[in-house]
This record gives sequence, structure tokens and C-alpha cells, in this order.
Amino acid sequence: MSLLKNVGTIGGLTAISRVFGFVRDMLVARVLGATAMGDAWQLAFMLPNIFRRLFAEGAFASAFVPLFNRRMKEDGDLGEAQRFAESVLAVLLPILIVFGAIALMVMPWVVAYFAPDGLAEDGDSLAIATQMARITFPYLIFMSLATLLAAVLNSLSRFAAAAAAPILLNICLITALVYGVTLDGGLEARQEAAFWMAVALSVSGFLQLVWLGAFMRRAGFRLRLVAPRLTGGVKELGILVVPAIFGAGVYQISRFIDLFFLSTLEVGSYTYLAMADRWNQLPLGIIGIALGTAILPALSRYLAREEKDEAQRLQSNAIELAMLLTVPAAVALFVTGSAFTRVFFAGGEFTVEDAMITGTVVSGLVIGLPAYVLVKVLTPNFFARKDTRTPVYTAAASLVITIALNILLVPRYGVLALAIAGSVGAWVNVMLLYAILARRDFFRLPARIFWRLLCIVVAALLMGAALWFMMPPLDPMFDGTIAQRAIAIGAIVAVGALVYGLAAIVLGVLDRSTIKRLMRRQG
Repeated sequence: MSLLKNVGTIGGLTAISRVFGFVRDMLVARVLGATAMGDAWQLAFMLPNIFRRLFAEGAFASAFVPLFNRRMKEDGDLGEAQRFAESVLAVLLPILIVFGAIALMVMPWVVAYFAPDGLAEDGDSLAIATQMARITFPYLIFMSLATLLAAVLNSLSRFAAAAAAPILLNICLITALVYGVTLDGGLEARQEAAFWMAVALSVSGFLQLVWLGAFMRRAGFRLRLVAPRLTGGVKELGILVVPAIFGAGVYQISRFIDLFFLSTLEVGSYTYLAMADRWNQLPLGIIGIALGTAILPALSRYLAREEKDEAQRLQSNAIELAMLLTVPAAVALFVTGSAFTRVFFAGGEFTVEDAMITGTVVSGLVIGLPAYVLVKVLTPNFFARKDTRTPVYTAAASLVITIALNILLVPRYGVLALAIAGSVGAWVNVMLLYAILARRDFFRLPARIFWRLLCIVVAALLMGAALWFMMPPLDPMFDGTIAQRAIAIGAIVAVGALVYGLAAIVLGVLDRSTIKRLMRRQG
């Protein structure tokens, strides 16, 4: 299947999930708002997700997929690969159970440390926040196991099931929020709604695990529970995954640092950052994660067969496709972020002022959006070579920059500074990753692709200028009726797509040869 089709499958289903996610966040804004209970929910939601991204997803998949692919036979015999996956499951499950039990015991201290001042001073709210965090933590266990199943399916080129699984998360949370909308409002109503959202989160993790298990069985692949044993494959995975965890850990340490700085800011800061990150995660999930997921198995196979030219071509195509889609998204959100947050989030417990602050944070986050995507695209080049250490060093260097900027800027600019510092750190990471790839002669960006990237930037800036002039006339409509809001957002999307599309065609960025090249089948 071609790169474009793989990314289209993963990105399309991720887009559906993100649409459900927007509905979820619109309801969260209206039911909980930028209040102490809203921040409590965001903290309870973030804690298991930070550890999920640390132990599962990127770190685990980046080490597991190349080893699993190496054990797959060309004739379709999956016996050796199946035994490897079963041995990994046997060791992973008890580790997750022990870690989960420890986390539940220490949760009161964790929540108290990271809670914002307004929440920490309210004993009842703090107790509810701790209870919510404990209820959500089984989500980590379910999703870590689900990551193993997703890695197997992706290695079998069955991308759809894993990409669709997060839809179940949003459906469960939306169900709890719809119940919250029926409540009368006030503190008790917000507390009850947040409680059922915590329950729904863990239920969604279980449902995603069952969902992926069903698709894996349909693919003819079954995992049995066997006794834990440190086989050679498990030891090799451990050697690879530990640096990868440290690499992911660098990023997650930065998330904990964000939590620390957020705890020093006014109530609502957790919510502002979480709501703004929703707009940043839309293109990041659809484009960046989809590309990283799609190219890792193909790169692993090319390098295993010593087809370096094909690996170079795949990497170049991935970068071009990433920037073709991400740069205009970043420019558009930088200019119009406050319009989107006002139209979609303002209402109920979430005021127009809250929406404007969130829009400002969106602008800070999307400065780094192309960099976040490029990190997802460049790191598989290391993982496919079983080098999980180098991304650790580059991520650590970017973290130092991010922390320094946080210390300098957060006291003055608040939550916006967190967004800007993270963006700058991401660009530092990209530059280091590319410099190392070029120095090792693993990958160099062809001059032709570099020129096309410059044209993409010019096309996006032309679109941004058009949107900038549109914003003042449309401003009153952003707070108007549903019809007025829909017309205003529709106009922004239509003009942005039209200007960027025409500029891309005129500059030669988007043409038949480009589409044909991206559609070329991957080996």
C-alpha cells in the first residue's frame, strides 16, 4: 500500500476520532468550564495518559515493531513472531499490575503536589480529584496492553483498527458528559459529571483492548497468556525499549514540568492548555502520528533488505507530505485560533474571555506544530535501525531549552509561555535529529524537496495574509448565533483552502507528479 493510502487510512480514522474529541471538549467546556473542578478533571485525565505515552505507544512500539517484523517470514508463517509477542505480553502484564498498584497508593500525594492553588486549598475538591485520578488509572493498564495489540496489527499492515480505537474513548466520555448536561449546574453537578467521566475513561480503555483483540483474531493472530520468562527476544526488546522509554521520558518529564508550572498559575490554566492542545493535536494526530506509524514498518523492511535508496525516497516523501499538510494548518491556526475557540468552546461555564485566552495559547502551540510532526517523521529512521538512544539525547537537549524558557517566561506570560517554550524546544529537537541523520549519511534532504518546502511555506504565508484581513469583519459573528458562527468558520475554511490550494498549484507544489510519487506503493 502507498504512503499516501496508509496515511489516509490512519489519518482519516484519526480525524473521525478528533471530531468526536471536539464534541467531547465542547461539552467539557460547557459542563466543567475553566473552574477548579475543570482543572481537577484535566489533571486526572493527564496523569494516566502521561504514563501511557511513557511506557506504551511511542517507546514500546518503536522497539517492538522492528523486532516483530524481523521475525515475520516472507511466506506468511507467523509462528516465531507470535511466540515473541506472547513472551512480551507475559512480562508486560505483571509490570503494569505492580506499577498500577503503587500508583493508586501514592495518588493522594501526587494529586496534592500538582493541583493548582485554588484546588489544593479546597479539601473536598482535592479529595474528589484524588478519587477521580485513582478511578482513571486502570486506563493505563488497559491501554498499555492495547498498544501491544496495535503494534502487532500495524506490523501486519492492518492500520485501521488501531486508528479507530480512540473513537471508543470519545464515545464513552461524551456519554458521561451528556448525562452531566442534564444536571442542574453548580459545584455538585460539576463534581458528579467529573466522577462519571473518570469512570468512562477506564471503561473506554477496556473497550479499546477488546476491540483490538477482536481485530487481531480476525487477522489470524492469537496471543496466549504464558508464564513470564526472560527469553532472548524479551531481553533484546528490553535493551531497545529502555533508551526509548528514556527518550519518551524526556518528553513526559517536560509534561510533568508543565504540570509543576501550571500548579503555580491561576485556576483555569490546566483547562486553557488542555483545550488549546486539542487544536494542536488535530493535525499532529492526523498527519504526524499517522506518518510515523505508517513509515516505521516500511523503513524497517527496506533497511533489512539493504535498500537504502528506497528508504531515502520514503523518508523524503514523508517529510514533503507532512509539511504540505502541516504548515498551512499551523499558519491558519496561528491567525484564526481565537475564532475557533470562541465558536466551539464559549458557552455555559466557559466564558468568551476563557475562549480568548485559550485562542492565544493555540497560537503559541502551533508555532511548533510542524516541528512536532517532523519529530514523528524523523525518529522512525533511527528506530528502524534499532537505534533508540539518539532520540533520547536530542530530546534531552530540547528539554533543557524548554525548561530554561519556562523559568524565564512563565512568571511573566503565564500559560502562554508554556506553549511557546514547548514549540521552541520541538524545533531544537528537529534540527538535532536531522543534523545527526545527515552526519551519519542516513538521510539528507534532496535539493528538490528543500525547494518545494520553501514554496509550501510561501503558499501558507499567502493564505495566512488572506485570513488576517478576514478576521476583523468576521469578528462579531464569532459570538453570534449558531448560523452566524457556522458561516464565519465556513468562510475561514473555504478562503484558506482556496488561497493555499491556488498558491500551491501556481508555485508547483501540488501537481500530478507529486500525487503520483506519494501514491507509489511501499515495499
